[in-house]
Amino acid sequence: MKKHVFYIVDVFAEKKYSGNQLAVIGDAHDLSSESMQEISREMNYSETTFITALHQSESNFDVRIFTPAEEVPFAGHPTLGTAFIIQTEILKKPVDILHLNLKVGRIPVTFEYSGGKAERLWMKQNAPVFSQRLDIASIAKILNLKTDQIDSRFPIEEVSTGLPFIIVPLKNLQAVRRSSIQKDKFFDLIRNTAAKAILVFSPECYDPQNHLNVRV
Repeated sequence: MKKHVFYIVDVFAEKKYSGNQLAVIGDAHDLSSESMQEISREMNYSETTFITALHQSESNFDVRIFTPAEEVPFAGHPTLGTAFIIQTEILKKPVDILHLNLKVGRIPVTFEYSGGKAERLWMKQNAPVFSQRLDIASIAKILNLKTDQIDSRFPIEEVSTGLPFIIVPLKNLQAVRRSSIQKDKFFDLIRNTAAKAILVFSPECYDPQNHLNVRV
């Protein structure tokens, strides 16, 4: 049985052992979809990625993304984390841009370096697709919030750049921290939405240098 090298990387991390963990499986062209799903379930991170083809002359890499439950067409931190592993562990040299061929299409990732090491990665997502809007009262109940904790200047809307979310604007960090899901009401909601997750955000942040605080 062939052995596969895998990498664990922390994405959106300011220090070691923080951020959002990701497992990246290299040279996974010989793995079946069933095996990928089983490996993802065993890893039990929010996502695991599989590099299924390397087109190094064109800086193109075929990548599949799995949660422990299913394959997804796109997700943000797996895209950035996989690009970082390709640059540091596979190519082992600075590059300006890589293209990841995902289920949702080709996603470019650009690199900024400091002292020869990748310091920041930027991805260009697909254009957002806006779907149905949802009412404040029902979403407030699902999130165990009061209606006045939701920022009514902005709509509550289903939005996708490859993986749909219900995006909910909140007024402050207190509302973000207090948000919790009433599962029965949530499952009733997502029977009628493409999105199967809620993302809340507020303009108040822990770090004043940031613009938004986001929680999924």
